[in-house]
Amino acid sequence: METGRQSCIIDMNPAPALNRSIALRLILLLGIVSLFGDIIYEGSRSVAGPYLLLLGASAFTVAFIAGFGEFLGYAARLVSGYFSDRTGDYWTFTIAGYLMIGAIPLLVFAQAWEVAAVLILIERLGKGIRSPPKDTILSHAAHQVGRGWGFGLHEALDQVGAIIGPLVFAVSLAVYGGYGTGFAVLAIPFILMVAALVYAKRSAPDPAAFEEESARVSDFPRHSRILLPYGTFTVLTMAGFAVFPLIAYHFSVASVVPPAQIPVFYAIAMAADALFALVIGKYYDRVGISVLVIVPLVNLPITALAFSGGYYGALAGSVLWGISMGGQETVLRAALADFTSIKKRGTAYGIFNTLYGGAWFAGSMVLGVLYEMDLSVLIAYSVLMQVAALGAFFWLRNSAGRGAAGDGT
Repeated sequence: METGRQSCIIDMNPAPALNRSIALRLILLLGIVSLFGDIIYEGSRSVAGPYLLLLGASAFTVAFIAGFGEFLGYAARLVSGYFSDRTGDYWTFTIAGYLMIGAIPLLVFAQAWEVAAVLILIERLGKGIRSPPKDTILSHAAHQVGRGWGFGLHEALDQVGAIIGPLVFAVSLAVYGGYGTGFAVLAIPFILMVAALVYAKRSAPDPAAFEEESARVSDFPRHSRILLPYGTFTVLTMAGFAVFPLIAYHFSVASVVPPAQIPVFYAIAMAADALFALVIGKYYDRVGISVLVIVPLVNLPITALAFSGGYYGALAGSVLWGISMGGQETVLRAALADFTSIKKRGTAYGIFNTLYGGAWFAGSMVLGVLYEMDLSVLIAYSVLMQVAALGAFFWLRNSAGRGAAGDGT
């Protein structure tokens, strides 16, 4: 009887190597879900600016829709993060948010920019609903393999879809001369995404089990002093970071990049994102938050290259834009998991992602206004925000150093 009971206990508590294997499988499955999701919404984002222009929207309207969509998505994270923590039902919020991606293929029926704007905003709202619970699930699994590497691997798979999506529209524009075929084809990855998501849930219905035994709730007060400079760094960085639809709008209006190549430029940006996410994720696991300095440094030349650098400047700006996104999506998410309690992580992701999105929205509005006034002022504003973010980075690094000293290690 004792032997049977012991066997049962072993079965209920897999060995660490098995835990890592199951956790890695979940990370890969969530990455595949994101891959299909990115084919859909990153494909649409690559042409959102020119498509809205075709439907009659102005530069400010494009910037407003893109910025407000990001703000709406990030504001929704406050609610979904809080309630996913309260209920503990992270999968339901994740699945509900992913289903809202289905609004994007419906853009094939849009005949006015107002209709297209509503569908774009529905998708952004869905991203807001799913992101905190999905990131919480991912943080539990990544605990087994290294948070930087786990989030970096997920981001790399995510960006494979972000490469494929824009290429769908490149083909649609080159072969059919319009956007309709591209939006219609996106129904296929939507079906595959839903199937992969259901399988992921069945594979690991209780992802918190990856972390519960070794997570130290007492770590949260020790790290709380880092959260203010961390939030300040995030806000300043994003306040001067241009949304790609505005960059693509400029490519189209100024005839800097041929229309069929604009989604290709976005695909190149996403490839840079994917490759850099793997590198910076692994590096984060080795050296910690010091790698965050790369983000504002990379951001400094982006607007100058994208808005005044000609064809090759536009290409270089797109690559740097993708590298910056890879750093943001990997290190900012991994670091926040390391700074927060397991029981409040969904709420923490909701709060800080709202700061991230709110700053990006406000910055997008400023950049949209400045675009129609003077490009040199737009560039100067973006550079100023990144310089200020560098100052916040040193504040963050010093705060992290004091936290480590207080550990007695």
